[in-house]
Amino acid sequence: MDWLNDNVWLFWIGVALVLAAIEAATVDFVFIMFAGGALAAAVAAGLGASFPVQVVVAVGVAVLLLFSVRPLMKRQFLDGEVDHTIGTSALVGREARVLQSVTDSDGRIKLGGETWSARLAAGTTTTAGPGEAVRVIAIHGATAIVSPVPPTDQTPGTGPTTTSDPTT
Repeated sequence: MDWLNDNVWLFWIGVALVLAAIEAATVDFVFIMFAGGALAAAVAAGLGASFPVQVVVAVGVAVLLLFSVRPLMKRQFLDGEVDHTIGTSALVGREARVLQSVTDSDGRIKLGGETWSARLAAGTTTTAGPGEAVRVIAIHGATAIVSPVPPTDQTPGTGPTTTSDPTT
């Protein structure tokens, strides 16, 4: 027992290692902050502080880390704003090119580098011809439900433009 009293800093290092191992299993950035507190207590023990002072240092540093460093780490590593959708749900809202005229019952589009069967969304009265842009509204099985994308204005001299003034 005298050895432990003489080497309390090793006790704190052991506590820090155990807490770091628990953090590896939870990945919530809480136990690693406690491990930081334990390492601070190991430094205090190495400098000759009494055990109650070491505990206060461990708790103080852990709380400081929890409220200052942990939010930064969570923001950096656990980005919740990124859309991680995969599969067909990731295709909804994307733009595609028509390969074969799309009607309310049949058609083919190029979507995400692949050829998909497609049909127009209910209520769409125009057909989408080859080369036109469409937007994916939904995916039903292996069929993309699409709606035509309105043409955008082109730069002058490169093609037709839409205008509301009948005199031009």
